[in-house]
Amino acid sequence: MTRGLPVIRPARDDDAEGLIALIDGCFREYPGCVTDVDGEMPELYAIARYAQRRRGRFWVAERNGTVVGSVGAVPAAAAGGMELLKLYVDAGERGAGLGRVLVGLVEEEALIRGGRYVELWTDTRFTNAHRLYQLLGYVRAPETRTLNDKSNSVEYRYRKTL
Repeated sequence: MTRGLPVIRPARDDDAEGLIALIDGCFREYPGCVTDVDGEMPELYAIARYAQRRRGRFWVAERNGTVVGSVGAVPAAAAGGMELLKLYVDAGERGAGLGRVLVGLVEEEALIRGGRYVELWTDTRFTNAHRLYQLLGYVRAPETRTLNDKSNSVEYRYRKTL
């Protein structure tokens, strides 16, 4: 018996504990990834206000009261597009299409706003995410960026023309 996708809804600031737990769980899958909310991701404490301040949106996927997925969309630095932020899916929810649905929310938001593309940055270690983005038509750009964070993150840039 399949259980279907979890409920997807706009994020609230009181999702902080669940969102932090989701991201921490995802980070723990990769050696060297560190969850430092106070120092590097304080926006997780009030994600709805953060998205609103950046003129964007943020969603969570919830199953039985537990946050099992997340994604955000904010205007890209260059005109005409959106940036996808914080796509995370709990390991137990992967493979059923939740990641695809969450990415679709960002693409839909971009189109509603007249956007021509969606771009994102993703840690070079997150190979499962890279496969999803490529499957969905995102193309990896040649440049990388180094975050100089506790995880020593280096990120790839992906972009999809809508």
